[in-house]
Amino acid sequence: MRRPLTRFIVLIWIACLAAACSEPWNDPHAPASTGGQTLYSGFAERPKHLDPVQSYSSNEITFTAQVYTPPLQYHYLDRPFRLIPFAATKVPEPVLLDARGVALPADADAGKVAFSVYEVRIRPGMRYQPHPAFANDERGAPRYVELDDRALAEIHELRDFSHTGTREVLAADFVYQIKRLAHPRLHSPILGLMKDYIVGLDDYTKRLKQADDALANSGRKGAWLDLRQHPLEGVEIVDDHTFRVRLKGKYPQFVYWLAMPFFAPIPHEADRFYTQPGLIARNITLDWYPVGAGPYMLTINDPNRQMVLERNPNFFGETYPRTGEAGDAAEGLLRDAGLPLPFIDRAVFALEKEGIPYWNKFLQGYYDMSGIAADAFDQAVQIGGSGQVMLTDEMREKGIQLKTAVAPSTMYMGFNMLDAVVGGESERARKLRLAIAIAIDYEEFVAIFANGRGVPAHGPIPPGIYGYRNGEAGVNRYVYDWVDGAPRRKSIETARKLLAEAGYPGGVDSATGAPLVLYLDGTARGPDDKNRLDWLRKQFARLDVSLVVRATDYNRFQEKIRKGNAQIFYWGWNADYPDPENFLFLLHGAQGKVKTQGENASNYTNAEYDALFERMKNMDNGPERQAIIDRMQEILRRDVPWIWGMHPKEYGLAHAWVHNRKPNQIANNLLKYQRIDSASRTTLRARWNRPVLWPLGLVVVFAAALSFVAWSAWLRRERRTAGLALAQER
Repeated sequence: MRRPLTRFIVLIWIACLAAACSEPWNDPHAPASTGGQTLYSGFAERPKHLDPVQSYSSNEITFTAQVYTPPLQYHYLDRPFRLIPFAATKVPEPVLLDARGVALPADADAGKVAFSVYEVRIRPGMRYQPHPAFANDERGAPRYVELDDRALAEIHELRDFSHTGTREVLAADFVYQIKRLAHPRLHSPILGLMKDYIVGLDDYTKRLKQADDALANSGRKGAWLDLRQHPLEGVEIVDDHTFRVRLKGKYPQFVYWLAMPFFAPIPHEADRFYTQPGLIARNITLDWYPVGAGPYMLTINDPNRQMVLERNPNFFGETYPRTGEAGDAAEGLLRDAGLPLPFIDRAVFALEKEGIPYWNKFLQGYYDMSGIAADAFDQAVQIGGSGQVMLTDEMREKGIQLKTAVAPSTMYMGFNMLDAVVGGESERARKLRLAIAIAIDYEEFVAIFANGRGVPAHGPIPPGIYGYRNGEAGVNRYVYDWVDGAPRRKSIETARKLLAEAGYPGGVDSATGAPLVLYLDGTARGPDDKNRLDWLRKQFARLDVSLVVRATDYNRFQEKIRKGNAQIFYWGWNADYPDPENFLFLLHGAQGKVKTQGENASNYTNAEYDALFERMKNMDNGPERQAIIDRMQEILRRDVPWIWGMHPKEYGLAHAWVHNRKPNQIANNLLKYQRIDSASRTTLRARWNRPVLWPLGLVVVFAAALSFVAWSAWLRRERRTAGLALAQER
């Protein structure tokens, strides 16, 4: 009995010692994914669209910006933000023409410009990622077209296809994507805007609808609509590596759009491949599996678990910037100057719906970067005596880095101007909106839910964007008074008086005698959202108004906004490009969400505002443009289509093993610049997550003691039994 017991104890201790020397026991990542240049991050909501013609949300561009190659991009390090070539060989300069086709100088007045022509020359030799859409058979014909159920019997996801191929990126692919903006089966959020500029696009939309209807009438509903067979007047293929876009009038912001996935190349082979009904039934679509020539390709799309980007072996060979702004070299941001991109081979994004689990895994080293949730703010950051932001000792001991920046973003609460209660142009509705805008104390919101990381907004334009006014000149006089050199929110009594003037004294509809009940639509994922929504209910209660929150997932929320089924909603906007037009167009009547599927989610319209927008959007920055912007913001402040929430300050953390990290609130294709010191990460993870073995040792000792007692008792019993048997024999 002694030998088995001794052997058991020895084996237990050997196992404990081996475990102590191996990988951490609590590693949430699969062992095969933990080595090499792999970055670990998370996501909270499934991206709805990865098709670049439809995608327009921040949780989507996290992926699309790494896959697609629009003509331009932003310099990673330079500030102010500067456009540089990406797929293009240079940033195109427009040729301005009058109505007779005569060239005008670059600074010509917008009123004299009839057309702007942008000629884009793309890099030769770029190739698409390996993809089955490019796979050909022995005869050179596409291998995977007209697939029937038998051919698709073993196909459940894209990687189930056994053959892939590639080809060079051509100018025709950029033209094909521009045509897709008008595709009748797609809903591009920028179609309404681009129809105002790209010559012939409005008529092209109607002609494609007719062509699609003809397919349906011929019994081929849903069949591939080959856009190559339908020319678009305003877009021209010059040669294999050059195309032209012809715009109506002068629109200097167009170059910014050329840095967005909307204008990235899409090959016709991919469009044809993904149109097959059998693949659509299996959710194998461009919305799920993008096709690009960028540094990464999406290889796993399992939004209930993880999404994985992997290096595109056909990427055309970009290099890390050789120059930056002052101070970048001292911070080590130019150590990799001139080296080929990307550095990271693989990026694993795990589903994390809750902020606290993500934060804890970040502290354990299992996520490489993190924001700072409100509940973790004091653990991560401390404010010095003179107001400077510093990391806590705990963070510094771990070597964690802090980067801060004011985001060119606006978080707001919008009113649906089509709603019968809060919408419309009547004084009754306007005063109701204004009363609510005064009652919701965004100074308190910033202090409680953002730990002071935000600037209460007085209009849609954030700091850092031309047109933003600092100080008294930028105050929203309808909601604030200017007192002792600072804005002060008007009193709740002022808000209650406005509510009474709107016909709701004490929160009761004077016409019906019914209590006023309003409805807020938004997304909610966890405790942080619940606390925020409870706070909002209390703000409305200050007016004796009941607020009913209808929380849902982001995709369902987007659908409700698109159909105009929300009354009040909570949303935000991140700058696509550094120009006021990119914020002011969010309230342009022609961009109405319900009417045109544009980005005016409030469906707001005001004739004077719209006319001023048309003047302002094409102007160069200067006093005249600033005066128009000031008037536009005055109109918005009076009409109150939004409750001007806040402009957030971004606080980002990263572990010491993450290199080349600099905040860039405009660019999105940032993954290729990051570099990971994998050896350092492995060492620190093991140190921070070393298993605590002494409790297990106590268990082993206790088990051994019990075993010894049991063995001793058994041995005594055996001896006593043997003694009795011997006595009986005698």
